[in-house]
Amino acid sequence: MTAKETACKTPLSYKNQTMAYFQGQIGQQKRLLHAVQKLLPTELAAHVHCCLIRDNKLLVYTDSPAWASQLRFYHATLLANISPTVADVQVKVTQQVGFVAGAERKAQLPCPEKIECIKNDSLNIDDEPLQAALLKLSATLERLSAK
Repeated sequence: MTAKETACKTPLSYKNQTMAYFQGQIGQQKRLLHAVQKLLPTELAAHVHCCLIRDNKLLVYTDSPAWASQLRFYHATLLANISPTVADVQVKVTQQVGFVAGAERKAQLPCPEKIECIKNDSLNIDDEPLQAALLKLSATLERLSAK
């Protein structure tokens, strides 16, 4: 007797209401993403990663705050062309890849000549609060550059 070979079924091959629902949601989000990307300039559209409608609000996800700022200029265009049920557009920034939580950032300090220039120039300023602030800044920069 030979043993029967059984092929593994993929999860999508089973009749499952939950999987069908999620497949439908993914398909709807992909169609919405393509519709939004068609309304935007090519360079900007490349930075839109996901779109969905929740509570009569179009959520547009991008990868950086700079692109989010640019997307906000297309608020009226997106509202007018996406769906009559959408009342607002909200742009969100997804978590940046490569950012390591808790990583120490080091400040870029000016060269000693520039620090000395700030200190010397601050002595010629008549505004006392500004003079005090610049003197304090130069002292702090000297202290940090000595480390």
